[in-house]
Amino acid sequence: MFAATAIALLVAMVLALVRLYAGPSLYDRVLAANSFGTKTVLLIAVMGFLTGRPDFLDIALLYALLNFIGTIAVLKFFRYRSLGDAVEEKAASRNKEASQ
Repeated sequence: MFAATAIALLVAMVLALVRLYAGPSLYDRVLAANSFGTKTVLLIAVMGFLTGRPDFLDIALLYALLNFIGTIAVLKFFRYRSLGDAVEEKAASRNKEASQ
């Protein structure tokens, strides 16, 4: 039963990769990458169950956290074209110029 689940997850991951490369917009590609990461987390958890190694769940949780942070970082970068404080400084300088 769990082997069939692992195979189904692999097929779904391949389909997510196809969507990643053929996505019509940036947000479709980011969504496909996030979906691929989520399916990877599930696959790691299932493989840990199949092999009898519960420590794979820790690895899956860590990967889920990295996937979430990476998705947020990519979306922030494409919205503001920066990841650091430069965005806040630009906004402050625009507000200062607008008030003068």
